Amino acid sequence: MPDFYTHLPLLSIAAKTMKKGGVIAYPTEGVWGLGCDPFNQCAVARLLSLKKRLPNKGVILVAASIQQVDFLIHDLSAEQQHRLNNTWPGPFTWIIPHKNRVPPWICGDHAGVAVRVSAHPVVNALCRLYGGAIVSTSANPQALPAATSAWKVQRYFRNDPRLDLITPGTIGKRARPSTIQDISSLAVIRR
Repeated sequence: MPDFYTHLPLLSIAAKTMKKGGVIAYPTEGVWGLGCDPFNQCAVARLLSLKKRLPNKGVILVAASIQQVDFLIHDLSAEQQHRLNNTWPGPFTWIIPHKNRVPPWICGDHAGVAVRVSAHPVVNALCRLYGGAIVSTSANPQALPAATSAWKVQRYFRNDPRLDLITPGTIGKRARPSTIQDISSLAVIRR
């Protein structure tokens, strides 16, 4: 994103929107995502309603740095920490045991929570401006392809009051959503 710094004021508005309970759309490594404050149950409910996603499925938390998700990973084994360090920042999502450290509207019916530390400049800036990890789920109604452009986000959610803002920016060079793997079993959930 060559003109990234010209977008910082708009990204600051997007971060403030999330802090006030709003839902935003933003570009990630491979697709557009929907995001909000993960600790605001009403915001997450709005996001899930917008997407037509069942709450029991859970959502991904995306962060700008490992420090922003340290509350979830600080007690992982040295080998597990090494796996995280080898794949982050980047388009790799790990399922990590949450040990009741996240609300049920984030983890759904699962004992683990999906977590990614992103290298995408927009995601990184949003998380830094917001001050922590945010929700990240693909910007599409359930069962439709993930949006790969702001135009597609607008087509999917045209005039829907549950989507407060679409940030500027473009997706990264990855042609699909992030890989998801379980940190404990090493089972690949999504490639």
